[in-house]
Amino acid sequence: MNDRILQNAWRLHQAGRFAEAAHLYNEVLGANPRHARALQMLGYLHFQRGEFADADRVTEKALKLDPMSVDALCNRGRVLQALARHKEALDCFDRALALKGDCAPAIAGRGNALAQMGRFEDAAASFSRAIALGPNDATLYLRRGTATAMLGRDEAALKDFESALARDPANIAALHSRSRLLRKEKRIEEALSCIERILALDPTHAEAVMDRAVSLVDLKRYDEALAAFDWALRIAPGNVEALTDRASVLLGLKRHEAARADASRALAADPNNAAAWHNLGGAFAGLRRHKEALASFDKSLALVPDNAAGWTGRGGALLALKQDEAALASTDSALRLDAADADAWTNRAHALSNLKRFSEAIADSDRALSIDPASGAATRVGIHARLHACDWKRREEDKRRVTAGLRAGARLISMLDHRALLESEEENLIAARLWVAERHPAENPLWRGERYRHGKIRLAYLSTDFRAHAVAFLIAGNFEHHDKARFEITAISFGLDDKSQTRQRIESAFDRFIDAQDLSDAQIAATIREMEIDIAVDLNGYTGDARTGILAFRPAPVQVNYLGYPGTMGAGFMDYIVADRTVIPPEHQIHFSEKVVYLPHAYQANDRKRRASAQTPTRAKAGLPDTGFVFVCFNNLHKIGPEMFDIWMRLLREVEGSVLWLLEDNLIAAANLMREAEARGVPPGRLVFAPRRMPEEHLARLRLADLFLDTLPYNAHTTASDALWMGLPLLTCPGQTFPARVAASLLNAIGVPELVTDSLTDYEALALRLARDPEKLAAIKATLARNRDTHPLFNTLRFTRDLESAYTTMWERYQAGLAPESFAVSVAQT
Repeated sequence: MNDRILQNAWRLHQAGRFAEAAHLYNEVLGANPRHARALQMLGYLHFQRGEFADADRVTEKALKLDPMSVDALCNRGRVLQALARHKEALDCFDRALALKGDCAPAIAGRGNALAQMGRFEDAAASFSRAIALGPNDATLYLRRGTATAMLGRDEAALKDFESALARDPANIAALHSRSRLLRKEKRIEEALSCIERILALDPTHAEAVMDRAVSLVDLKRYDEALAAFDWALRIAPGNVEALTDRASVLLGLKRHEAARADASRALAADPNNAAAWHNLGGAFAGLRRHKEALASFDKSLALVPDNAAGWTGRGGALLALKQDEAALASTDSALRLDAADADAWTNRAHALSNLKRFSEAIADSDRALSIDPASGAATRVGIHARLHACDWKRREEDKRRVTAGLRAGARLISMLDHRALLESEEENLIAARLWVAERHPAENPLWRGERYRHGKIRLAYLSTDFRAHAVAFLIAGNFEHHDKARFEITAISFGLDDKSQTRQRIESAFDRFIDAQDLSDAQIAATIREMEIDIAVDLNGYTGDARTGILAFRPAPVQVNYLGYPGTMGAGFMDYIVADRTVIPPEHQIHFSEKVVYLPHAYQANDRKRRASAQTPTRAKAGLPDTGFVFVCFNNLHKIGPEMFDIWMRLLREVEGSVLWLLEDNLIAAANLMREAEARGVPPGRLVFAPRRMPEEHLARLRLADLFLDTLPYNAHTTASDALWMGLPLLTCPGQTFPARVAASLLNAIGVPELVTDSLTDYEALALRLARDPEKLAAIKATLARNRDTHPLFNTLRFTRDLESAYTTMWERYQAGLAPESFAVSVAQT
């Protein structure tokens, strides 16, 4: 009777009708609680249903009743495995094999137990025995492959997975294991093929969807990867891993706002997710919300203190916040954890460069490049440090590398440094286009063709430099002279408030002054759009802490590049550049992405209210000798190159008792220049270095100089205006680029074109003649003194009207629905 019931129970069991089978097993056991066969089968049923506590109780009882049963031992071993009691499970399988040496289930079970105990070599051997007995069992190949993979025998493991799939092509576990191993071997395309087979069988396989997304990232198929992450999130909307990885991809694509949203969603689900905090820090950094970036990196590091990338990110945020010493400490922490972190070495070089520790910065840049020779960021900081240190040993090499890089589509130099090192408008346009494509791709435009109808033209100036800064010294007077009846002017400031008189004066000049330093580019752009600004003027370009990304959102109908950066921005979202015919001759327009607006005189604004101290320092107090001709160049030292320095040293040798008065920008550059002078046969003492002074004191000391010597390929700009305002003759030789022609523009506008030479040979000859002809030099000084009040250069009101005329024409074209076009402003009547 019991045998018939057990037979029926087993048929139901095999058919998956577990509840009915259990009922019959229990019926048998009700009649005979010690029925070993019924206990075995009931225990196996509990195991299959995942009822491991019941399976444990029942199989233990069955084995006690029949300790020599191979089936009871195997069942008991399976249950103990499920309960992670691997050593006991192994004992059961070994006992079964002692009774029946060719028991395939025991051999396979033994392999499973050994694998779970980490004894992969023994496990693989057991699976090999099992395969010899059952060579068509795909699961055995899968398990041996898994054990072999744990031993690092990847090729053997792959062969086992392939053997499993040859016997069972729809074996998802084998496909998954094979894909994971192929990814490990960097055989990404093959791995992706396996993953696609899994998803054809089961489109809801969450792990495979995630593996597909990550594989697509490895293949740099980012749009497809993002779609795959979306797929994973449809399967599991709160999938923290998908949100975190998706944020990482978005960061790489510089879609910082979307990355911020994904990282925030991940953290809402798991506030202790260090990777999500790290991504949030990167997103905030990309949005220029650096304080929030720093806080996010700190939270990530609080969770995982030994994450080198976290310390590197923290160092980057501190760099952006101008906390260079703290940035050094963070990058040092990163490098203690990972000395091969090229980004950390680059950040360290940046911090050292900012601290004017240029020799160390160069060394750290080289260290970064030894790890990652293709690092553009490391190359850029190294070139920057060498320029500012007047370290010319690798200058020609740097030039060749930059030019070759640009031709190959690699941006290996910052825009402003390119202007100082190389003299090519063609290259500058290439560099600018690369820069804007990498850093500031055009966003969806906020302004979409609307015509604003305001009573006044709404004009916004954007700058980091509404403070005691060269740009502000030039343009402050123009802000004050704007015709408030025709223009409503707004300042968008994203630089620090230095509490200077210049800052106070600028704030007072505007109708509206917006301190936006803590806002993201998108937020500032939205503000400009909401205010319905007609013309947005970028006074930074690619200088300082530029915020070019604001105008990438196209928040205004007309967007203008002016004053701060002497060159094209290479950006389709910039409509005009303000210039004059000297700095951008008509034939050079092809190298500018903007349309060129020609002012009638010099393009450069100047402020008549600049005041020099009434007290001129003595020569001794200024560090100058009591007698002797004083050549001066108060340009920043990075503008000095060996070609100009050769000329200057020849002049010092020719003009007895003369000195060259330079700005003391940093001690390393001063030491290098003195060494270069000595190498050219000039005693280092003939170079005198002037410390930085307050603007009034700086202007006053210019009275002590005799002749200002200009530089190529980057002229004096604000410093040229300083010299001419103080009646100091300035000698220049125009080059082939905008920054190389500014001094000529200024000299023409103040009526002394005789100081503009045609070649460096003429430049040197005229400098020597002027140093030897005090009467000629005095006559030029007298001309400068007269012309200061009669010529256009320092007529702030006239210049403002010219600039307003340019803005008006831009506005009229926009109002008429006309595209931007180059044009010239006629002479304004004042």
